[in-house]
Amino acid sequence: MTIVVTLSPELEALLRDRAVQRGKDVSFIASELLASALEWEVQDSEEAIQGIQQGLDNFESGQFRSFQDFAEEQRHKYDLPANS
Repeated sequence: MTIVVTLSPELEALLRDRAVQRGKDVSFIASELLASALEWEVQDSEEAIQGIQQGLDNFESGQFRSFQDFAEEQRHKYDLPANS
């Protein structure tokens, strides 16, 4: 399959530099980088879903704290002023 992607001159230069550094063809490096980015996106989504599910599970089991407690902790942690 052939896909044509138009890159800015700066991005093309970075891609070509990376290919030279690794001693690989520019197309190979572009494909490798794209595959890596797509895999990261899938993993990031899965981690977000797991985090949300963990939060829901914690809530259902009574393991949570009020927003006021959280806000107070953040005010102390970051030396923020109290609400007026």
